Amino acid sequence: MEGRTVKPRAEFGVFGGSGFYKLAKGTGSISATTRYGKPSGKVTLAAIEGRKVAFIPRHGVHHEFPPHAVPYRANVLAFKKLGVSRIIGPNAVGSLKGEVAPGDLVFCDQFVNFTSGRKDTFYDGPETTHVSTASPYCPQMRKAAAEAADALALKFHGSGTVVVIQGPRFSTKAESRFFSRQGWDVINMTQYPEVALAREQEMCYLNISLVTDYDAGLEGDPSVKPVSHGEVIKVFNRNLENLTRLIGEIVKRVPEERTCDCGSALEHARLSA
Repeated sequence: MEGRTVKPRAEFGVFGGSGFYKLAKGTGSISATTRYGKPSGKVTLAAIEGRKVAFIPRHGVHHEFPPHAVPYRANVLAFKKLGVSRIIGPNAVGSLKGEVAPGDLVFCDQFVNFTSGRKDTFYDGPETTHVSTASPYCPQMRKAAAEAADALALKFHGSGTVVVIQGPRFSTKAESRFFSRQGWDVINMTQYPEVALAREQEMCYLNISLVTDYDAGLEGDPSVKPVSHGEVIKVFNRNLENLTRLIGEIVKRVPEERTCDCGSALEHARLSA
């Protein structure tokens, strides 16, 4: 109909992490707003492999939002309002294991939360909602990611546990040793509550952890120095092209039909009156 406004839509949403502030040449951008305020930046819209993708820089275009101050609820809801059903969340991580080396990719299937005080739910009442996060990451998207990384000959780990710390400081050596001895694989500051909020909105979520360092060093090897922000960005930038290629390959390979349980997360999450 003449004069009708067509609302922008997208199937995929991508959050850019540290050093990752744009994904592809966009077809436009919008200034979104939600009941939780504005997201971290304008939402860029793009077409990748013929599929519509929305992009938000998680920390803002000037990295103005530290991990504990990212507007996670506004970010997730901005994607939801665009019709996004699948989120890809790349982020820089530190390794807690010698065999998980800088430059490797990890498609995490579990998280452990050590953050505090973050706004981590859309359901503050009166409708009490208990969403299961037993398996917080989408298995269908993780399968596509592994296939994509394999096709691009990228070194990856098909599963892993990320421990999420409050930040913005990095871990002490004692903390890092503790996390490592629990058997956890990588460490990050932003995976929580982002993935949990996506689950509350019944959205699929894929984590792409790009290993940039050995956190507080590698036990038994004094030559491996503790992480610094400058080194994180340096390694991330070196691998940015591979990450961009990987996301394009994932978007191409994820089937249009969702066969996972992510889209029914609220089905048994509320008590009947």
